[in-house]
Amino acid sequence: MVDSVIGLSKPSNRMRLQQLQDTLFRGTTKFFALAVLALLGAILVSLAIGAWPATKTFGFGFLFDQSWNPVKERFGGAPAIYGTLITSLIAMLIGVPLALGVAIFLTELCPPVLRRPIGTLIELLAAIPSIIYGIWGLFVLAPFLQLTVQPFLKVVFGDIPIIGILFGGAPLGLGVLTAGFILAVMVLPFIASVMRDVFSTVPVILRESAYGLGCTTSEVVRDIVLPYTRVGVVGGVMLGLGRALGETMAVTFVIGNAHKISPSLLAAGTTISASLANEFTEATGALYSSALIELGFILFVITFIVLAAAKLMLLRLDRRSAK
Repeated sequence: MVDSVIGLSKPSNRMRLQQLQDTLFRGTTKFFALAVLALLGAILVSLAIGAWPATKTFGFGFLFDQSWNPVKERFGGAPAIYGTLITSLIAMLIGVPLALGVAIFLTELCPPVLRRPIGTLIELLAAIPSIIYGIWGLFVLAPFLQLTVQPFLKVVFGDIPIIGILFGGAPLGLGVLTAGFILAVMVLPFIASVMRDVFSTVPVILRESAYGLGCTTSEVVRDIVLPYTRVGVVGGVMLGLGRALGETMAVTFVIGNAHKISPSLLAAGTTISASLANEFTEATGALYSSALIELGFILFVITFIVLAAAKLMLLRLDRRSAK
């Protein structure tokens, strides 16, 4: 009788221990999740408080004003905002097709012997420090663009109405277009790695069925691989866009660091990150520092909007695929 009671008590004690462990695990993971949200909120609040003097002084005009004069304490964020958006757009226009081509080659066309070495080399691009990209861009890429690509673009597109404005002015090497090229190289490994991984998740039976029906490789990629992995592809593109929006040192080396908006992509410009890197240590006045913090706050908001839009897009894609 006693043995039976002891036998019943052991499982009950084990169940209580498991319940306690499960409760502790749930509480710990919830704490970590709430801690991340609290940290995000603290960053947002601190940026808003630091930017308040500039916000109070300049209002919404800060977003559209092009002046940046620390001596007269007149600041506007339009050139930095414009430079951030246009360099990121150039990076996406160049980097996404390249990353897509790399991912398709690695998963569909590359010999198995070369697949791993090439994939590893692509991933190593992500490990290179951004300042190395900046030095390479300043001493190698900028002179190359100045002597070859930029004159070619001026000759081909310079006389075309509207489009020619984008390639006006002297080919200086440094400028918005060069910064976009640098960012394209930097976001390439992130986007390509994500695309390669999601392309690898396509069931082999789907590929084999398509090839069995007589489809070509391009048709398999277009009709099977991309529709099956579109959610992951969009996620990879947004990951690269987030990287491009916040890049600092590489862009600072090659963009020219001029607080002005020029319609030409060959002209010098600036970005929010480059402005913060160049001027934050030199900001002596309270309003000067507050204007720079407001630029950081705007970058935070832009990044948040981009990520939120990406999340909504992924949700809509999920709903369509469910239907």
